[in-house]
Amino acid sequence: MDFSLTEEHIMIRDAARDFAQTELLPGVIERDNKQEFPNELVKKMGDLGFLGIMVDPEYGGSGMDAISYVLIMEELSKIDASASVIVSVNNSLVCYGLEAYASEEQKQKYLTKLATGEFVGAFCLSEPEAGSDATSQATTAEDKGDHYIINGTKNWITSGGRADVYLVIAQTDRDKGHRGINAFIVEKGTEGFHVGPKEDKLGIRGSDTHTLQFNDVKVPKENRIGEDGFGFKFAMKTLSGGRIGIAAQALGIAAGAYELALKYSKQRKAFGTEICNHQAIAFKLADMHTEIEAARMLVMKAAWDKDQGNNYDMSSAMAKLYASKVAMEHTVEAVQIHGGNGFVKDYHVERLMRDAKITQIYEGTSEIQKIVISREIIKG
Repeated sequence: MDFSLTEEHIMIRDAARDFAQTELLPGVIERDNKQEFPNELVKKMGDLGFLGIMVDPEYGGSGMDAISYVLIMEELSKIDASASVIVSVNNSLVCYGLEAYASEEQKQKYLTKLATGEFVGAFCLSEPEAGSDATSQATTAEDKGDHYIINGTKNWITSGGRADVYLVIAQTDRDKGHRGINAFIVEKGTEGFHVGPKEDKLGIRGSDTHTLQFNDVKVPKENRIGEDGFGFKFAMKTLSGGRIGIAAQALGIAAGAYELALKYSKQRKAFGTEICNHQAIAFKLADMHTEIEAARMLVMKAAWDKDQGNNYDMSSAMAKLYASKVAMEHTVEAVQIHGGNGFVKDYHVERLMRDAKITQIYEGTSEIQKIVISREIIKG
């Protein structure tokens, strides 16, 4: 077993850390307050190759591995989880799905622009009545021969108002159940496709989250991904990789909060000494450091499984389940260590605490991760 990073991995991590500190940190509080999508920063992340991290250079990507991906996600998430979720969705749910399953024509038309950051992508699975239960798609795609007509509603869509390309999961044949579901590429501006108001969220407020309406949206048959009925499998395979990205995001949020709490505890004095010298605080820091490191090992293992071509359904689910739990618990502790200062925006930890909660919900709730893990255990 080798737990050390390669020189290349260290360079990638340090580049992401430098970008986060110099580009994301200034203005992050203002973007959170204003719910402002970081357009210029997304372009810069595209220029650095962060929006097509694992995409083959043939399609404009960086050609990096999954370890590099989680290193980048952790560093970005320490500072701005709103920016990192844009990176995660574009990489894990959009670029990966297209590179793995799209036709060559679809890759040339869409993936090449998504991987470079010229386009931003969105993944449209969740519905008002079909979040965790992805088999219950109410959105329909009626086969009309050379095209499909899509009708329905998708909600909680990350980058929903900003995306150029949307991967939409819809039911074509209800009698076939999940085998009657398809995945489609829908372009921004298609007639009948409407973006609803932005959601006013607890956390990741700089990320664009919208409800989408499809009213008789005509999509050419060449925009279907894979064979007829492949949509559900496409969604599940894509989400497994997405969980690695969100696990890395949760890890970064937790690690960012810990770093702030450790720094503050060495500066703040009470009862004649820095508060880190009081056992009540020192033990909190010890627990934070230990559990964050455990989460990091799970996230790295899931990424390694993906790089090795192993089945990563369970390892990605375990990584997301545990890292999101650690993020939620230890951002709360970071606020506690900061005392009253932790309750105000200037010290950043209250934002990290708000951002942490969504990691237990999106791309499969913690309860869904337990279903995935238990099924894999029982299956043997």
